Amino acid sequence: MTTPWQRVPTDLAAAMRPRLPATVPAIADAVTAANPALAATSKTKAETSRTKFDRDLRTAVQVALDRFLDLAGTDEPALPPPIREVFVALGAAEARENRGPELLLGALRTAARLLLRAASQSLAESRPVTVDEIIDLSDATSAFVDELASACTDGLARQLREQAGEGDRRRRRAADLLLRGGAPADVAREAVTAIGWPALDRIVPVLLPPDQARDARFRFAADGVVAERAGDAVLLLRSGPRAERPVLAEALAGRAAVVGPALPWAEVPEAVRLAERAGELIGTGPDPVFVEDHFAALALRGEPGALAALSSRRLAPLAGLRPAQREQLLVTLASWLRHWGSRAAVAAELFVHPQTVSYRLHRLRDLLGPDLDDPTARFELQLVLTQRT
Repeated sequence: MTTPWQRVPTDLAAAMRPRLPATVPAIADAVTAANPALAATSKTKAETSRTKFDRDLRTAVQVALDRFLDLAGTDEPALPPPIREVFVALGAAEARENRGPELLLGALRTAARLLLRAASQSLAESRPVTVDEIIDLSDATSAFVDELASACTDGLARQLREQAGEGDRRRRRAADLLLRGGAPADVAREAVTAIGWPALDRIVPVLLPPDQARDARFRFAADGVVAERAGDAVLLLRSGPRAERPVLAEALAGRAAVVGPALPWAEVPEAVRLAERAGELIGTGPDPVFVEDHFAALALRGEPGALAALSSRRLAPLAGLRPAQREQLLVTLASWLRHWGSRAAVAAELFVHPQTVSYRLHRLRDLLGPDLDDPTARFELQLVLTQRT
């Protein structure tokens, strides 16, 4: 099979090699100038006369020109493995800089034009050049640069696959650490930092059918990690806007999901257990099941984690009080619930004046708001306070 460079004049190498010391930096500089992102990159490097970027670019240009001249008049393959690896590495370096192939391909187009011009001028200075020779040179430079582009894009794709694989490994490690529990704080923090989470805070677990794992990874890529188990998949979402209930209710509609409570990262195993128990108790359907709606039912079935979560949720408005003041109000609230709102009975039980009971109840209404009139909230408060004593 005839190669495009087989038709290149065999005297090209002799005519052009003396010009390479000037041609290589000229092409490298022109490529940098024609691609602003490359120019910006080189300026951010160390302030030396030849940055690593400059050296790498000039090396690549030198290798490419030497190889093109070696090919003139031959039927050899464009890039033997050692030379091809130079351009594979160039593509990989672009991927590590988080740049796509567009910049590389633009640089190669610039280099192709300059290579054709330099080759044509070199021949023209040594002898007359025919139109057919110019056409053959154009075909050869285009085909040769296509081979360079193929090597660069292979390197870029290879690096992206490696980075994706490393990212998947880090995400699996973070998910395993959180699910297993018991990891030291610095180890867990390092694991989530490696996947781009800014902090290690509260986590919301979501149980999903196994066939939902891939979709969950795609939907919650930046905010969640997914662990696949024998019978389900567990999505662990970091606290934030995407872990809020209204957002999850919409995102998980029709996915047979069970959404566990938002608990501190060290309590992820307990949060997952509560989600599992809620799924067993309630079952799943088109709408996601939110465990927080079933804390009382789980607590009555002996789940201490559910009672703790329910207590934290119902008594949160009193968390900012001084301990003595908080205790006083909780005792009053428990008596008031037990006596169906009878202030006289509460006063008698607590050995205080009815006016004192009125004052404390007024304070409780300020803190708890409409919960004191909601039957479900009152039942849950009574459950929490009964277990407390």
